[in-house]
Amino acid sequence: MRLAQWFGLAALICTSTEVMAEQPVTTTTLDNGMQVVVIEDNRAPVAVHMVWYRAGSADEPAGASGIAHFLEHLMFKRTDTLEPGEFSKTVAQNGGSDNAFTSYDYTGYFQRVAADRVGLMMQMEADRMVNLQLKEEDILTEREVIIEERNQRTENDPGALMREQMRAALYLNHRYGVPIIGWRHEMVSLDMDDALEFYADHYAPNNAILIVAGDVTPDEIVALAEEHYGPIPANPEIEPRARPQEPPQTAARRMVFEDPRVAQPYVMRSYLAPERDPGAQREAAALYLLSEVLGGSQTSVLAEALQFKTSKAVYAGAGYSATSLDDTTFTLVMVPSQGVSLEDGEAAMDAVVAEFLETRDIDDDQLARIKRQIYASQIYGQDNVQQVANRFGRALTAGLTVEDIQAWPDILQSITEEEIFAAADALFDLDRSVTSYLTRPADASEEITQ
Repeated sequence: MRLAQWFGLAALICTSTEVMAEQPVTTTTLDNGMQVVVIEDNRAPVAVHMVWYRAGSADEPAGASGIAHFLEHLMFKRTDTLEPGEFSKTVAQNGGSDNAFTSYDYTGYFQRVAADRVGLMMQMEADRMVNLQLKEEDILTEREVIIEERNQRTENDPGALMREQMRAALYLNHRYGVPIIGWRHEMVSLDMDDALEFYADHYAPNNAILIVAGDVTPDEIVALAEEHYGPIPANPEIEPRARPQEPPQTAARRMVFEDPRVAQPYVMRSYLAPERDPGAQREAAALYLLSEVLGGSQTSVLAEALQFKTSKAVYAGAGYSATSLDDTTFTLVMVPSQGVSLEDGEAAMDAVVAEFLETRDIDDDQLARIKRQIYASQIYGQDNVQQVANRFGRALTAGLTVEDIQAWPDILQSITEEEIFAAADALFDLDRSVTSYLTRPADASEEITQ
């Protein structure tokens, strides 16, 4: 297992390459405003059916954090025609699998089935788009489920707790500073009214994207979509998302998170960073390449300097989350070797970045290798229709277009060294950052219980 995964940091520092597979893509919009995206891949008789709502945790009302994720769970309860659990049971009986997920900018529901079962999936998904029926017992039982999920994923992980606090400090005003799972003290009071209000406000065809990838044709999918989703009326009250934005950030923030369960201390710093924007993706592409050059592998600048030349770190890396509706994050991490303090580790990390910015020299072979790896990921990505559909869903719900998604790989290949340094110069402003130490209390016992 890679060290980064051992520390549970892979999602932050090992950003997957966002590349577009070369399958034919067809788009249309139903009369009720639902966007339909069809990605053809006829190599296997399977298809992935996905409905993405442009509503995530960053769209929640203040005081009801976690309601987007809570509703995702409740969507598997009863409708006018389905009993609790019957949706997933029907998918399984037809040889498929299904699940759902919530992030800051979206909530998604998917089924992977034989291609000739897509119509049935649409029938059930359209049903729960408008006919969800909840009972108080559903609220009580599922609320306990999400609280336990928070216990397992956050409360039992000092690193997760620290990163939650970091994000709250990084975003002074934006809802990206609120955890997707929710703050515990608000989760325990989520009720039926909260769930139904969020459902009524956001779940409608004109706030949804249908993506079907696999052994299908555009004509058949559009016809099925018109049959099942077409009769659902648009919600005229849904407007473009207007979220609170960040004020000018004028002071660096620092924090020390102590927990007796910490087995390996580390330093992490996150900067506020621009995201991919429609028709203007070059700066984001430069930042993505910067993250790979600085800390994307064992041959990166940080790894070479801190792990191998000086042995000050057992791990050093960087990561950038490019696909986001609003300002995103660029993160550095350094896990010091035994005997190296967190203060010395931070200073060493800063010195490497400062030298990188001063010398303004990227190894040509390293940059060429990174771009080849991106290209290889594009080729391999064609073999996984669910992965391809996911790329489209994440990008489209972040405000990008199909054309932006298709252009992204070529933009990455065309980014120059000068653009990478220009992006770095704009990024590395400590006033727009949070630096955190994860460590054990000084008086903690030497014994760690796992």
